Amino acid sequence: MNFIAMDFETANRSASSACSIALVMVRDNKVVDEYYSLINPEEQFEYRNVQVHGIHPEDVQAAPKFNEIWPSFSPLFSPHSLVVAHNARFDIRVLQAMLDKYGLARPNFLALDTLKTSRKFHPELPNHKLNTISAALEIDLQHHHHALSDSLACAQILIHDDEHFSDEPIKKLVQLIN
Repeated sequence: MNFIAMDFETANRSASSACSIALVMVRDNKVVDEYYSLINPEEQFEYRNVQVHGIHPEDVQAAPKFNEIWPSFSPLFSPHSLVVAHNARFDIRVLQAMLDKYGLARPNFLALDTLKTSRKFHPELPNHKLNTISAALEIDLQHHHHALSDSLACAQILIHDDEHFSDEPIKKLVQLIN
């Protein structure tokens, strides 16, 4: 399979407060490239979010704003691109909110949620959180809630499922985002 695994972390409860992004590019079920950046969200940080991901306001003071980095990876998002995330609804909402915040056009792309694939292919698990599914599949999730680590784990989950269940049942879970 060819796809991009995506993950965001946010500074607060607002979807328009992304403070980090990671993209992992997969071609023929192999990770071929990675992208990670802190983002200056231009918003206040909430204590709970900092507790979860460990990113502090001072960490992003000199970081680029989302509109400054979007042009470098926006070509990856096209109507033929498959973008994968664990709990994709959250990450897609963040992407769209950040695009809206800066008046950038929302791209059309295909999306797949590894939370849904995990529920379908691994119903025996007690839950389908990223750390639970990673442990069950023996995927190294080095630092949960670090965008790059989470993106890599997400990519490995889909690679595993594609290799064990084929892409036909996976394709049925793909949706168009526009």
